[in-house]
Amino acid sequence: MNNKNETLLEVTIDKSHIVTIGERLYGESVELIRELINNAYDADATCVKVTINEDSIIVEDDGSGMDLDGLKQYFNIGSTLKRKSPKSPKFARERIGEFGIGKFASLSACSHFEVWTKKGDFQARVIFDKEDWQRSQDKWYIPLEIEETEPHLKDGTKVTLKGITKKFDIPDVERRIIETVPIKAPNFSVFLNGHKISARFIPGHKIPFLEGTEYGIVYGEIIITSQLDQDITAAGIECKVKQVTITKDFFGLQELVKNIARIKGEVNADFLPITSDRTGFIKDTPQYIKFLEVMEGVIKRIKPVLDELSDYKENKRARRALTEVLERVKNALILNPDYCPEGLIPIAESASDVGGPGYISQAKDKVSPVNKEQKTETELKKRRKRKPTVKKLTPTAVIKKLKLGQQGVSCCIEHFGPDAEECFTEGTVIYINRDHPLYQKEAQKKNTYILHIARLLTQEICLMKDPRNPRQAFQRQSKLLRDALIEKEKNNPNRPSA
Repeated sequence: MNNKNETLLEVTIDKSHIVTIGERLYGESVELIRELINNAYDADATCVKVTINEDSIIVEDDGSGMDLDGLKQYFNIGSTLKRKSPKSPKFARERIGEFGIGKFASLSACSHFEVWTKKGDFQARVIFDKEDWQRSQDKWYIPLEIEETEPHLKDGTKVTLKGITKKFDIPDVERRIIETVPIKAPNFSVFLNGHKISARFIPGHKIPFLEGTEYGIVYGEIIITSQLDQDITAAGIECKVKQVTITKDFFGLQELVKNIARIKGEVNADFLPITSDRTGFIKDTPQYIKFLEVMEGVIKRIKPVLDELSDYKENKRARRALTEVLERVKNALILNPDYCPEGLIPIAESASDVGGPGYISQAKDKVSPVNKEQKTETELKKRRKRKPTVKKLTPTAVIKKLKLGQQGVSCCIEHFGPDAEECFTEGTVIYINRDHPLYQKEAQKKNTYILHIARLLTQEICLMKDPRNPRQAFQRQSKLLRDALIEKEKNNPNRPSA
């Protein structure tokens, strides 16, 4: 036998909290404009006109409008209509609104708002006054005025906010509309004080991506803008749900790009659950965890592209410096033909202005240009069978060739890691490690940079001549380096000497 006395408790809510909830969920006043525009989008509007005056805001659309049942749903807090019917009837748009509380955020910036609407032969006006609502504690009704239908008027809805208590910065409103409204959607336009709002074109290197998951697709693009862009407030990758920006993130890119103001872009994932104030995601969900996993993979895949972009400016400088150094080393080798390794044959000075230069061979067989065609067929086959040493390079490598003699020497400036050796030679290719700490230090100034590259090139060329005698190679390098830079020193007395 149950001796407990049971009774029922009525669940009530203080109506003043309705306004408070709206105000707190939408801390920024500009959010109310976003909410009204997105309501128009959900109602299949093709055009939304926003007018901001000193004491009023008007948001007017040409959507489907509302009949009596529609108005009841509009003022039904927490209505599940949009969740049960997630697509709009005309354009099959993914509806944005979910909670039905956003309209009350309007009262954080004004004293009351009016809703005028027309759908077919139904036309009405609703006035929601903040003071009247809070004054009448027991009254939960809102005055509804059903008007005589005007056939010449199109279907749609017009929301007027009166008694504005906060200032609205027009450029800031435009920026927020671009971020939080699906202005890229087809058959949809938004006008602010008569000016059509369009998505801003962001110049830079665009890296698109598209990934599928069990919850839906993740797609978008990451943009690395020019170095001149320093607007940190606009930086970040916009995380969008149903084309609306919820938040921004860098996903670790700030560790790969020196100036984070250069990082922009967007990622779309409509399956992500969002918070009630639409300013963040519910993070302890499998959908959000999967989203982060996908973005981590995206960042890993685009890292080589980011490396190439980060090297772009440095590569231009490296090519200019390398071209200059190779030309000077070439001239120094002409002055010092005995320092040339086999196959790197210097060009002799022409005796007259007629004809081209000849070749002076330093090889052991002393083959001249006249009798070089007399090489036996066996010797030619042996030469063809030689396989050059090939090293896999990244797209950021800078390669230049010293065109001198029959074979020549190539120089490659490449990433090998800070712990790898400063430079090394494979076959006839000299590799310079751009990650080496000394290279990083000397690359800061043009004069020391050129001297550093010249030192490494002459060092390797002299070692190629006689790899078993490094002392002699060092002595030859000193002479070769002086001859390579002496002309420049005469013209620039402040240049560091060899």
